[in-house]
Amino acid sequence: MTNTSTIARGGGTSSAPERRRRRSHRPTKASGLPPRAVPYVLLIPGILVIAGLLLYPMIQVVVMSFQKVGLAQISGKRPTEWVGWENYTKIFENDIFWSSLRNTVAFAVITVTLTLAVGTAVGVLLNRLSKRMSTFVIIGIMGAWAVPPVAQGAIWGWLFNAEAGIVNWLLNLLPDWLSQALFGRSDWTGEPWLNDPITIYLVLIMTVLWTSFPFVSVSVLAGLKSIPAELYEAARVDGSGPWRTFWKITFPLLKPVFTVLTILSIIWDFKVFSQLYTLMGGPTVREAFNLSVYSYSEAFRSPPKMGSGAAIAVVLTVILLIVTAIYVRQMVKSEEVQ
Repeated sequence: MTNTSTIARGGGTSSAPERRRRRSHRPTKASGLPPRAVPYVLLIPGILVIAGLLLYPMIQVVVMSFQKVGLAQISGKRPTEWVGWENYTKIFENDIFWSSLRNTVAFAVITVTLTLAVGTAVGVLLNRLSKRMSTFVIIGIMGAWAVPPVAQGAIWGWLFNAEAGIVNWLLNLLPDWLSQALFGRSDWTGEPWLNDPITIYLVLIMTVLWTSFPFVSVSVLAGLKSIPAELYEAARVDGSGPWRTFWKITFPLLKPVFTVLTILSIIWDFKVFSQLYTLMGGPTVREAFNLSVYSYSEAFRSPPKMGSGAAIAVVLTVILLIVTAIYVRQMVKSEEVQ
């Protein structure tokens, strides 16, 4: 009786839950926007913040690199002069630029390699420790990662101080015959580690490595936790050793993690500034400049040449973009081949 009356009224035989389900799938028109446009509208505040904090200053630096901006222009005594490519021509003709570029590239290659190697090794070790011990070690190493860059330079600068540094004191504790056999000298009193470009960069590599590998270790550990244990058990049954297991199982599965870590390390190590500046005590040793310190020196040392400093910053940014794009492209190609 009920069904007949329902059909007669044209209501069909659909149940109440089905009618509620249909109503719930109807697009709401409260916002007055198409559903596909809502995510993009929600991104607008973030895009505006990024544009204000990053994009606008970057555009200003690019514009300034084509201008003459000195003390007279900063004080308002003279208007800013448009000089075209003159700033770039001057820095490319300067030997300090090429030595700074060489130092930047060599330091980045060595430090990125060591950071990834040490960080990966520590990450694998953490994965094999018990949960309590792993947590204890993570807290310890992340303390080094949390140290501000200026404090990093101050700590390592004190360790290698010529007069009161603990490194010279420890080296003097070695027996004379052992120190002579290892280093060709036995007296380390007053050794000026931070006056020579080579030793400055050795200290800088240790400084950056000390503070960078914890992030890599924790990232690798997080990736290792996502790999099924059955794969490693099958590898052990097949007689695979640790080295072979890493390259056949761990590395392929963590390749996306290593890609991100490599790109971040390249960016961070190419633009190291605070640690090097603190170790040198300012832009004092020209032979030890990298592009960041050279840009600062040109822009703010008397007489200030902010146009040249901006040009160096633009060159550094372009190099970073090129290196990152090449690396990402190679990784994408290798993924397509596999």
